[in-house]
Amino acid sequence: MIHARIIGTGSYAPKKVLTNHDIEKMVETSDDWIVERTGIRERRVCEKGQTTSDLAYEAGHKAIKAAGIAAQDIDLIIVGTLTPDTAMPSTACVLQSKLHAKKAAAFDVYAACSGFLYGISIADAFIKSGMYTTILVVGAEALSRFTDWEDRTTCVLFGDGAGAAVLQRHAGKRGVLSTHLHSDGNFGDLLHIPAGGAAHPATADTVERRQHYIKMKGNETFKVAVRALEEVVEEALTHNKVKPEEIDLLIPHQANLRIIQAMAKRLNMPMEKVMLTIHKYGNTSAASIPMALDEAVREGKVKDNDLLLLEAFGGGLTWASALIRW
Repeated sequence: MIHARIIGTGSYAPKKVLTNHDIEKMVETSDDWIVERTGIRERRVCEKGQTTSDLAYEAGHKAIKAAGIAAQDIDLIIVGTLTPDTAMPSTACVLQSKLHAKKAAAFDVYAACSGFLYGISIADAFIKSGMYTTILVVGAEALSRFTDWEDRTTCVLFGDGAGAAVLQRHAGKRGVLSTHLHSDGNFGDLLHIPAGGAAHPATADTVERRQHYIKMKGNETFKVAVRALEEVVEEALTHNKVKPEEIDLLIPHQANLRIIQAMAKRLNMPMEKVMLTIHKYGNTSAASIPMALDEAVREGKVKDNDLLLLEAFGGGLTWASALIRW
């Protein structure tokens, strides 16, 4: 049986750390309030001039090195991001140039926090079809550039970073077993950036009204997220005839500790089997799962033949899961 197998991972977080105590000086909030409601203690933010493609390059380069291949071996680059360097060209094309991956086709996936899993699903399909053999999937975000640092409800949540994985055609039982993608545009206004696209191009008015920043209805998003994640996780388990106790490691999107704990409880899974990075990186959108995956791999928390369950929820609204035999 042919599978798309992850043969290398990488991640990168900017050096600049922004703690909850730093944010206390910017808006009316407190470290206790942020930790209690989100689990976040600090996050990383880009330096001046640092871009999404810069973060993607660092993570992608590490993944390629870990895979033991050359950039020229890559057939396709997929970047999940909602914070591209520019509207055109795609961040994936910029990354292709920076990596000198001359053979690779490249495009972006715009699925917010679910972007990396959407990219994994696309890579899996391409590899199984025989169209490509080696694919680099990256989740990268410079969310600090789209965060309203005067909005106390959102500025405490987001951070910058990138994670990457190299997938390769593999004949055997290890690799991506299944992916499950969903969306519901009817809930798009729960988590969105109002301006900057064709509907509301940038003008002095949209800038003055702060419409180029992330807007979120937190309570409503939380309720939809928990329900959607529960369904998509159950879908992955049922599809593969796997019981929750057979999962060796849950790698969730790092959006909110309470959501993660709710999912673990529904799976009757001890938190020791859940990968957590939210406390130090915050919500890095499409980058959060690959960053957590790379950290788990490098810390020795992932072993050969382990069963990994990945799940994400984000703007769109979008949600997704993937079951992987390591």
